[in-house]
Amino acid sequence: MQEYYDSVFEKEDYTQKPFPKGEYEQCRFVQCDFSAADFRDCKFVDCSFQQCNLSLVNLTAVAFRGVRFSDCKLMGLRFEACNPLGLAMHFERCQLNHSTFYKLSLKKTVFRQCQLHEADFTEADLSQAILEGSDLAGAQFSQTNLEKADLRGAINYSLHPSQNRVNNARFSMPEALRLLEAFGVVVE
Repeated sequence: MQEYYDSVFEKEDYTQKPFPKGEYEQCRFVQCDFSAADFRDCKFVDCSFQQCNLSLVNLTAVAFRGVRFSDCKLMGLRFEACNPLGLAMHFERCQLNHSTFYKLSLKKTVFRQCQLHEADFTEADLSQAILEGSDLAGAQFSQTNLEKADLRGAINYSLHPSQNRVNNARFSMPEALRLLEAFGVVVE
């Protein structure tokens, strides 16, 4: 497996050629297309992805440690297939529709101004996570730990407070009123 350190990959198209298996440390990926690429067993440490398309990438045993994604398209990804050891990611203005985070520890993970339509956070640990300004239409929350999570400015979420841990989570109006829907309360 190859090792890459402090390298920049710009405008690469990995839809026509295989993505090189390896360990990437402090690398930058800018405007690359990884659609349906195979990242299996790759390791990314302190890397950033900017304006990249990573939709449907195979994440089996991938290590993401200190990885930042900004303005990226990450549709339909199965993050639960990642190597959980040291998993640490940060998302800004990304599209993560139909992605799954089942049972993942995402404590303190940032999802700032992201689109998370139909994302699955079932049994995930989102304690102290930041989801501010994100669109969570159709996102699944079941047995999810949202303690001390920041959902201020988040929209379109629907979660049942008695089926999730929400102690000290932060919500903003008017979206916070949606929490009452689970109890059949109508606010007019």
